Amino acid sequence: MAISRARKEELLDVYRQQMAESSGFMMAEYTALNVAQLQDLRRRTREQDAEMFVVTNTLFELLLEERGVTAPKALLTGPTIVAFCHKDVPSVAKMFREVEQGFDENRFVVKGGMIEGRIFGAADAATVATLPTREELLAQVLRAINAPASQVVGVVAGGIRQVLNVVKAYVDKLEGAGGASADAEAAA
Repeated sequence: MAISRARKEELLDVYRQQMAESSGFMMAEYTALNVAQLQDLRRRTREQDAEMFVVTNTLFELLLEERGVTAPKALLTGPTIVAFCHKDVPSVAKMFREVEQGFDENRFVVKGGMIEGRIFGAADAATVATLPTREELLAQVLRAINAPASQVVGVVAGGIRQVLNVVKAYVDKLEGAGGASADAEAAA
């Protein structure tokens, strides 16, 4: 069924808005997926803070041209799903790879995507899926920042512990010496 010009403009506006709000997107080709599988895929995509759309290739190509991006024709063939990533592309790429591995006989094939205005193909999508997610990067940064502070706390606590041990030993020595002289006076 043909899409009216007004509906095409509506879809293009939605795609423009999604593109403006996203840090990139992932693309996949799907065949023979039922409604329940598509709904599950949409749910999983939303969990990654992304929005998934089944797009028409010509409209999506027009959107990319408006942004000054030229996509290889291989990305814009067949039934296409685009997930606009609002936080980070690697988490969506990982999820797409998991979905791809869960289906048999090329029912869901990751075609590529875009990060920072650069289009990449299927081969690079596997590499993007191995990149750390935003949360993983933040955790690494916090560990790097926290490590020196933990070491300083350990050094300071060790120094204080040594001073306290010396003071305690001195107190014990004084108590021992004071107790011995008190015993000597009592015996005399």
